[in-house]
Amino acid sequence: MKKGFKSIALTLVVIMVAILVSACSKDKDNLNIGIVLPTKDENRWVQDEQRFKDYLKDSKYTTEILFSQKSSDKEKQNVETLINKGIDVLIICPVDGDAAGAAVELAKKEKIKVISYDRLITKTDAVDYYVTFDSVQVGAAQAQYLVDHAKGPGQPLYLYAGAASDNNAFLFFQGAWKVLQPKIADGTFKIANSSEAEALKDVPEFKLPDDRDKMAKIIGQVTTDWAPDIAKNLSETHLTAAAADMKGDVAILAPNDGTSVAISDVFTADKAIKSFVITGQDADKASIQYIIDGKQSMTVFKDVRTLVKDAMGMAVDLLDGKTPSTSGTYNNQKIDVKAKQTPVIVVDKDTVKKEIIDSGYYPASDFKNL
Repeated sequence: MKKGFKSIALTLVVIMVAILVSACSKDKDNLNIGIVLPTKDENRWVQDEQRFKDYLKDSKYTTEILFSQKSSDKEKQNVETLINKGIDVLIICPVDGDAAGAAVELAKKEKIKVISYDRLITKTDAVDYYVTFDSVQVGAAQAQYLVDHAKGPGQPLYLYAGAASDNNAFLFFQGAWKVLQPKIADGTFKIANSSEAEALKDVPEFKLPDDRDKMAKIIGQVTTDWAPDIAKNLSETHLTAAAADMKGDVAILAPNDGTSVAISDVFTADKAIKSFVITGQDADKASIQYIIDGKQSMTVFKDVRTLVKDAMGMAVDLLDGKTPSTSGTYNNQKIDVKAKQTPVIVVDKDTVKKEIIDSGYYPASDFKNL
């Protein structure tokens, strides 16, 4: 009986192992591209998810999209999951550029090609390519809009930035500062809410990676962490502390649409603010409505359809054994990463219908008073 029982048990174990191996083999045969996005709690990344799904409808390659919910630990788990499913290409937008290095180094060990998506993964050589909007140009476009609509001399300028853990926040600010600094120097603008920016106002230009520490002092003081709640609280603090001459007609560098809406609401509620010009980026639906209603001045439209097309085109090239085309490089503090840049478009009340509705990005039915 004992021998028979052992024989049956051994047979069951062999069958179970065979099933598991078969299942793993099936996964490895079926999943080509893994995509990891930072969170599903922000409209921007929900847009990206939908655009990836739209792109993949007619693709012969299979993929899976996972969200990290702003956790680098979850991000690493997602990458491990996709590696175990046999992916050949990983497209990843990091929660934290530095922390993501540990995740992509796991992929590199498995000879998986890594495409850093929208945000650059830093301080590692485990990144093969980078697909991005021209982040420096985004910041420059925001700043130029403020300059073009300035009411100086001495107009109060409120500076806000993205997350200090996101390399893009530095690139956006780099682009913005180069345009704003001459107008700070000549007195058109007066910095209202950053002693660190005031201390560095004579520096005409910041460049990465050399000036990262200088920029970090400013960004650390005015970071919103890309979070509307933080932006709301920070701007309320700034207005509470602001002297009378730092109100009136003001200019506001807001880093993205989510924070722009929050900051706009705060400045609108302050009776000492006569008018404001405020920037944004991402063309979120809420901000498009704010632009239509005159509550937000502009957004930098980064057509996610194009970015997704560039990322997936690069992934397919890699799967087909081709070398993807690139248009430049970005230094990630370890290596120069080959990159492909996607152009950006400035949208305000005068151009919103043409760029957002007529281009098919959103339907007109999504908005009021268009």
